[in-house]
Amino acid sequence: MIARHPASASGRGALDVELPRATRLVTVNSSVQGGPLLVSACLAGFKCRYDGGAKPDRDIAGLAAEGLALPLCAELMGGLPIPRSPAEIVGGDGEDVLDGHARVITRDGEDVTDAFIQGANAAAAVAAHMGCPAAVLQERSPACGVRTIYDGTHSGELKQGCGVLAAALRRRGIAVVPTGTVRERGR
Repeated sequence: MIARHPASASGRGALDVELPRATRLVTVNSSVQGGPLLVSACLAGFKCRYDGGAKPDRDIAGLAAEGLALPLCAELMGGLPIPRSPAEIVGGDGEDVLDGHARVITRDGEDVTDAFIQGANAAAAVAAHMGCPAAVLQERSPACGVRTIYDGTHSGELKQGCGVLAAALRRRGIAVVPTGTVRERGR
């Protein structure tokens, strides 16, 4: 499915977001649904990653600058500091964390599950309140991973699954897509 966001008042900022949907494409105009896109704050250039860095994406940063994207970091909203020890989901994925069947553990062995749940629920509530039709999230993150996360062993290995925020957003009916699926028209 392709969601199209309206152009900003300046005429710039129109974008397409590729949303997975079986094998066909459906066009959706997000101006009907209202609200900005929720985006991982690190993609908008905010230095909020565990290591104090960012993962800036030019198109997403441009949308955020024009007010068409809402940058949020669920890990910070859950009270975690910058920098922080990297964390991974042990025993499942974000859905399992929300259901109480998996935990989020740092490389140092600290259980930060409650912070991840609190932050994910807070960010999902803001997204719902703002009418965000979709979220573009940083893949592999224990909060934001859409299709792929680290496997919980802190060995760098990946597994299929979603992060805690991605799961919380899906439960609220908000479409979730990984970074690399947004492109600003005319660029």
